Parts: sequence; C-alpha cells; structure tokens
Amino acid sequence: MHNNGKDKEKRIFRSIDKQFKEFQTKLGIQFQNEKLLKQAFTHSSYVNEHRRKPHEDNERLEFLGDAVLELTVSHFLFLKYPMMSEGELTKLRAAVVCEPSLVSFAHDLSFGTLILLGKGEEMTGGRERPALLADVFEAFIGALYLDQGLPTVIRFLEKVVFPKIDSGAFAHVMDFKSQLQELIQRDGTGLIEYKILQEKGPAHNREFVSRVSMNGKELGIGTGRSKKEAEQHAAQMALEVLKSHT
Repeated sequence: MHNNGKDKEKRIFRSIDKQFKEFQTKLGIQFQNEKLLKQAFTHSSYVNEHRRKPHEDNERLEFLGDAVLELTVSHFLFLKYPMMSEGELTKLRAAVVCEPSLVSFAHDLSFGTLILLGKGEEMTGGRERPALLADVFEAFIGALYLDQGLPTVIRFLEKVVFPKIDSGAFAHVMDFKSQLQELIQRDGTGLIEYKILQEKGPAHNREFVSRVSMNGKELGIGTGRSKKEAEQHAAQMALEVLKSHT
C-alpha cells in the first residue's frame, strides 16, 4: 500500500514537470534553473502540506519580482512618454503594476493552471484568487530575473505588458490634454481648441466625437463615452502626430 502512495506521488511530480516543460516551450523561454521556475508557482499552502519533500514558496521571489517590475516598467514609461511629469509617470506605473493588471497578465498566460496549491486552498478557489495570481506573476518575474537577468525580463514584458500600454489599455489614468498643452507651450506657438463634432447613440450609451486643433489646423480626432474622454483621445492622437513629425 505504501508503495502505491509513492508511485502516485511520482506520477504527480512527473505530470507537474511535464506541465512546466510545456509552459516554457509556449513562452519561448528555457530556464537554466527549473527549480526557480517551480518555486515561482509554489504557494505557501503547498509547502505546508509537503513537508517531507522540501519545497520553497514564492514569497521571496515575489518581493524581488515586485522591484524588478517597478524598474522595468518605469524605464519603459520614462522613454515612451518624454512629456510626462513625475506625478503622471507615477500614476501610470501604479496602474500598470496594480493587482488587477497583474491578474489580467497572469490570465493571458494561463498562470493559474500551473500554481502548486495545498488542498484546502485549491478547494476554496485559490487558483482564481486575484491576490494569489498577482503574486505569482511577480514571483515569475523575480525568478526570470535571477535565472537570466534584466534583458530576458524586458523581452518577456515586450510581449506581454508593453503592447498593452502601447494600445492605450491604461489611457484612463493618463492626462493627454496637459501633455499636449505642455508640448505646444514648449514650442511657444499656437492656441489649442477642442470642439465636440458629434454626439451619437441613446442616452445610456452616448458616444462623443471631439476634434482638437491648433490655430485652426486639425491635429487629432477622438471618440469617447463622455466629452472629457473624447477630448483626451483627440489629444492622444494629436500627440502621436506631433511626435512623429519631430
């Protein structure tokens, strides 16, 4: 009977190893130290239940990953938005590395399926618990940094996180109007004007179209659920146009 238990445990560990191998293939990243990768996905509840086989949980890696994420995201934003003030950069970085964002990145890569959890945690839905998923994402970044250094972390973020910033997923915390104002004032010319061109849709689902122009010349058009949002999107378009001309 005792042997059956051991065999079952071996089968489970083989299956876990296989999952981690497939995961690395899917990501196009090969860990030199696979123990680090497994540790990133090991919850403390799993460690408590497997005392005979020493495992380490992911809490220390999470601590490191948090700092690595702050640095790499800060660097990316610093270069991408030269017009942004320190306050705006801080606000934007906070939106990128906050728990809901990290959870969405973890979901995109099916991190939940790989987490090693204790039975109790598993039964109470730990695999889908936002705080747990966010921690695993940070721990994975920490493990990747220790295993392969910053360049690999940045390459990973260029696939997973930075495209979301580029596509405007965090535009709700960015003040494009003040950036545009700052850019125009720096060049010392021009009067910026916003005009709502159109309002469409029923009252509960309005859409506004706004145009921003400088000295009467159109710079950008944006749409949004409110006048303010449409103006922000118009300013975002204008910034992209102006920057591509400099």
